[in-house]
Amino acid sequence: MGQFLEFAGNHPLLMAALILIITILVMNEFKRKLLGFKEVGLNDAVRLINQQDALALDVREDKEFRDGHIINAVNIPLGLLESRLNEIEEHKEKPVIVYCRTGQRAAKAGALLQRQGFSSVHKLNGGMMAWIDASMPVSRK
Repeated sequence: MGQFLEFAGNHPLLMAALILIITILVMNEFKRKLLGFKEVGLNDAVRLINQQDALALDVREDKEFRDGHIINAVNIPLGLLESRLNEIEEHKEKPVIVYCRTGQRAAKAGALLQRQGFSSVHKLNGGMMAWIDASMPVSRK
């Protein structure tokens, strides 16, 4: 312990960086718990779609969706999601994987779905960018 205190005293910038990183990690974990939905990677998303008939919900704008999306995904832009929830009502008790380009809009959509009673909401980690980067199948229909 004495060596640690000596190191901390001799390297205040490194200690500040360590404290900052730990704080960010803890805050990220609390944020994830508060949002109420899980973030899933590509493999878990594919497994949910194939084995549990999960709905892939694309919350990007129509043009982004037409440029390429997960096969069989449903497109409801984030701004219209609340008014169009009736279109996905039958999936309330099934897994729903929400995604957008990178994940920002999907997080908002996931929180909305949780508040509306969807029981198994998942956000695709990295969004469509991660999907494309991994050379996963993309539909342009």
